[in-house]
Amino acid sequence: MRVARAAGGPAGGETGPAAPPRRLSDRTERLYAASWGAFLRWCAAEQRAALPAEGATILAYLGAATTLGTSGRRVALAAIGHHHRSAGLPWSPHDPLIRAAYGATPPSSPRPAAALTSDDLRRLLAACRDEGRSGRAALPGLRDRALLLLCFAAGLRRSEVVALDRSDLSFTRAGLTVTLRTQDGEGEGARLHVGFGRAAETCPVRVLEAWLRRARIDYGAVFPRMTAAGTMEARLTGQGVWRILRRRAAQAGLDLPEGMRLSTQSLRAGFITEAYGNGAREEALATHLRHKDIRTTRRYRPERPLPSESATRFLDL
Repeated sequence: MRVARAAGGPAGGETGPAAPPRRLSDRTERLYAASWGAFLRWCAAEQRAALPAEGATILAYLGAATTLGTSGRRVALAAIGHHHRSAGLPWSPHDPLIRAAYGATPPSSPRPAAALTSDDLRRLLAACRDEGRSGRAALPGLRDRALLLLCFAAGLRRSEVVALDRSDLSFTRAGLTVTLRTQDGEGEGARLHVGFGRAAETCPVRVLEAWLRRARIDYGAVFPRMTAAGTMEARLTGQGVWRILRRRAAQAGLDLPEGMRLSTQSLRAGFITEAYGNGAREEALATHLRHKDIRTTRRYRPERPLPSESATRFLDL
């Protein structure tokens, strides 16, 4: 692609013919598709051309994409470049405006993920009810409730929850045992216990059982993609988990603390923060969350106010 100056001319002279786009992995294709779709929607709203896109358009888009962190902006640029090359349009990462776009990514770390509380989770669950739907059309809402509850109660990463098969779950009198596989899919990586909740509506074990029973999932992926009509498709992806959380948070009108962002990590962070606040032992938390270094767990420890009564009263002084 030739990136235009603000005045419309080429920056840094003509570029050569576009190199053919390289073959992408399935995961990269999904990431690029999501990023390109967001760029197309923004261009349509701003009445700007997306293909070919001027350098000023790309810079303006990155400036407006305040929810994207550094890696998200780089994925967006890579997706835009890929679609230009696929269309036979030149794209040079050495063009001054393209380099400026890469330099436009924020130098600081992205905003930290907000830690969702149990109250936040209840609001998300309420948004999953999809009022007026029945039969198979009500299944996506039930799936989303089971997904969000399990992510929160088990402190699962999105890559872990989408990798779960029915054979990885074992229901017992004490609750649920979740077997996580190693990253290469060979052997067991960890086993987690999830206990029953106090209320049936928010119990991760009972809601998950209801989802598996209603969806008739006896084998394969625990959480599949679904159409609005309740037809099950392939295994849900990590990006799919993020879209579910984002959609349900918007439906629930969820408010986040200033300077924080919504992320799938928000469920995991909420589990840690709330468990800390209720007196969970650090060692038990680190084991449950598969943290190799307890300092990782401690990053989520909430700051406690100074006690009004000094602990020195327990000393024999």
